Amino acid sequence: MSEARSGLAFLPLGGTGEIGMNLNLYRLDSTWLAVDCGIGFSGNDTPEAEVLMPDPAFIDGHRKNLAGLVITHAHEDHIGAIAHLWPRLGCPIYATPFAAAVIRRKLTEAHLQQQVKLHTIQPGGTFSVGPFDMEFIPVTHSVPEAQALVLRTPYGTVLHTGDWKIDPQPMVGPPCDLARFEELGREGVLAMVSDSTNCMTEGDSGSEVSVRASMTELIGSLSGRIAVTCFASNVARVETIAKAAEAAGRTVVIVGRSLRNLDLAARECGYLRDVAPFLSEQDAADIPDDELLMIVTGSQGEPRSALSRIAADAHPNIELGAGDTVIYSSRMIPGNEQAVIAVQDNLTRRGVKVLTDRDHLVHVSGHATRGDIRKLYGLVKPAHAIPVHGEWRHLTTHAALAKEIGIPAILLEDGDVLNLAPGAMEVVDTAPTGRLALDGGRLLPMTGGVLAARRKMLFNGMVLGSFAVDDEGYVIGHPKVSAPGLLDHTDPETQRVTNEFALAIDEIPDELRREDDTFRDAAKTALRRALGRKLQKRPLVDVHLLRV
Repeated sequence: MSEARSGLAFLPLGGTGEIGMNLNLYRLDSTWLAVDCGIGFSGNDTPEAEVLMPDPAFIDGHRKNLAGLVITHAHEDHIGAIAHLWPRLGCPIYATPFAAAVIRRKLTEAHLQQQVKLHTIQPGGTFSVGPFDMEFIPVTHSVPEAQALVLRTPYGTVLHTGDWKIDPQPMVGPPCDLARFEELGREGVLAMVSDSTNCMTEGDSGSEVSVRASMTELIGSLSGRIAVTCFASNVARVETIAKAAEAAGRTVVIVGRSLRNLDLAARECGYLRDVAPFLSEQDAADIPDDELLMIVTGSQGEPRSALSRIAADAHPNIELGAGDTVIYSSRMIPGNEQAVIAVQDNLTRRGVKVLTDRDHLVHVSGHATRGDIRKLYGLVKPAHAIPVHGEWRHLTTHAALAKEIGIPAILLEDGDVLNLAPGAMEVVDTAPTGRLALDGGRLLPMTGGVLAARRKMLFNGMVLGSFAVDDEGYVIGHPKVSAPGLLDHTDPETQRVTNEFALAIDEIPDELRREDDTFRDAAKTALRRALGRKLQKRPLVDVHLLRV
């Protein structure tokens, strides 16, 4: 990217053209500001990884000019990467009390709490980060204290909505501050950078108050054990489930680490005041089936989540079976369909009744529908619309909706550098982007050697040849070949490959035997030749050479 910098620009590094992994940058002259820093979950196209996050390499290279990271709300796709990526950002963080409480726990687990300056900003508050004058505007979402972000600069005002919807009765927290948006519209807004997730849905958003009434009726009608799964950060939904359980005379147990952490953060910030303390999963066995309700993590089919383990009969404390019910009080994030259906199938196989939002009103989206989007554009009246937070089909649908209203829209993808002002609002440059995979405690590039090898092994298998040689490079004993996931050791084909590998090693010229690296490369070629074309695959091939 060019070093000549002046004016105001926007650069998404993650979350534009995809669901999750939100990481956005604004540049005011030579100073950068980051907004959100989240994770995404692996889909069918990335089976070699489970948790993904945007590669911050670009802003890492400009970290001396990075004034801060502002968080719009406490969902994992907006905060989940902070503890992993902050060492490469090194800047102060600004968040509301609830988001700060959640982030603080993540930083403590990563042993970073003493290094990070975490500033708490009250909902609706004003603050400055470097040269940026900022304001939070409360919006409704499926997590407490979600905020739209106003950035005031000498070049104009930008509204970054974050995730939002309009719900006149959100049950937890205040409704969307439409009056403040109308005032902002009168001030004048250069661009509105806005959530596209639910822009394909017509009408107005459903309300949490409707879910509470429906959930109370449903839970009161069921017998046996009940488990409800939802997003752990949806405190209003957790309260709804708890109130419905109380009305039905049921005791609430929470199952899953993320739910326990969010429960602590919510109560620390004054939420769930009217809800009795939840019991732990170890207490579930002591409660009669018809008096038990469990709130369980795993609504997206995450392999190590509590619900996935319960469905596989692999949870240490919880069992479900015939006569029990699991309620999915959530939606499927695009890309997670197969994982969710697999868990639901396992539950059904065990005799569990599975209920979703197709059966009862047990969920409403936390994202703006077309009716909500039209209403906000009518209040804010931005000069330009910039759709973000969605796959390409969401972005193009959002852009078409804005144009219907008479607001020109600009379509971006991760890595596009958009000049906002002065001059024409257009893409003027590109920045490097990428994905990192969380692999145990490591961050690995998706295009790097480790995950590329894993991807190849996943689909084509791996063949490993092992042999020992003397000082002069001549083979001692007999080479061994193993092909886990490709050939069984009793397969005649394994013996054929081993024999041909041994013959091919003998034919390697003497001059290639002196150095281990050249000998190893020649042996890999020999092993590939021994495999031939019978397998009709191109497995990952490696050799172990031992010089004795």
